[in-house]
Amino acid sequence: MEHFLDKTHGKPHFSPDEPPALRIAPGTGERIAFETSDAVYAQLHEHKDMAKLTAQINPVTGPLYVEGAKPGDTLAVSIHEIRLKDYGWSVSLPGSGALQHVMGEEMFTRKVPIDADGVHVTERHVFAALPMIGCIGTAPAEGSNSTIMPTYGQGGNMDLTDCKPGSVVYLPVMVDGALLSIGDIHAIMAEGESSFVAIEAEGVAVVSVDLVHGMPLRAPRVETPDEWIFVGLGDPVQESIRRGYEDVFGFLVDDNGWDRGDAFAVLSAVGHSRLGGPTGSGAPDPLHPFAAVGAVTIHRLPKSVL
Repeated sequence: MEHFLDKTHGKPHFSPDEPPALRIAPGTGERIAFETSDAVYAQLHEHKDMAKLTAQINPVTGPLYVEGAKPGDTLAVSIHEIRLKDYGWSVSLPGSGALQHVMGEEMFTRKVPIDADGVHVTERHVFAALPMIGCIGTAPAEGSNSTIMPTYGQGGNMDLTDCKPGSVVYLPVMVDGALLSIGDIHAIMAEGESSFVAIEAEGVAVVSVDLVHGMPLRAPRVETPDEWIFVGLGDPVQESIRRGYEDVFGFLVDDNGWDRGDAFAVLSAVGHSRLGGPTGSGAPDPLHPFAAVGAVTIHRLPKSVL
């Protein structure tokens, strides 16, 4: 790799006002490593008390300034590898996640070893690591975006299992330089992230960055070797689904010149939709900061139809 951004560059938000940690030219193939932090989970494991935290929650490393990136462009972030460290964490935060009512008010934490055999979730359950980036995004035009929730049009805490090695994440550029930041690596995560925190792990994400001029997006996209994945954001969930499907339809008709009827029929046949990460599409109630508003959906289009 050509560049390394260590976790001391961790920030509590995506902001246009943060000075760049690094500047690069796009399209060179240079690889940039973003180290992430798990300090907050270590503190939760030690204290079992949110009030005793001194570490940032879900910090993102960066920002990376991409030369020539202008509003209306799109950043294409290729994920080459994710290097995990020796352990991860399973944590139940009271009041968060789909299992909050059955887990109760007592905080559960578990240190999870990671080695060549896999991720040791229990004494008898060892799963092959499937590392992914939970939080990846660019800066908004103004203000700041949370690294916890919601998910934004510029990305953020999307918690998508497809943000993994071999994928390309497309993010809209809202400010000069884009200001890319990455955090929240997971060793393995079930789709939907029932726990709200998956198996979190400190690690290093190695990426390269390219720039697509004049390609405005209203929500992130992910390209895998076999699929295009479109993120839908909206409240209620039906609105999120509608917006995601509209973006797939526009991709086929406007970007690829398809007949509208063909696009409609193909999406009806093979355009699969499902719930994405649990962070929601709108800002939560300030009194309940882990209660999601709206929904994140994902919409899959097989490349074989193009």
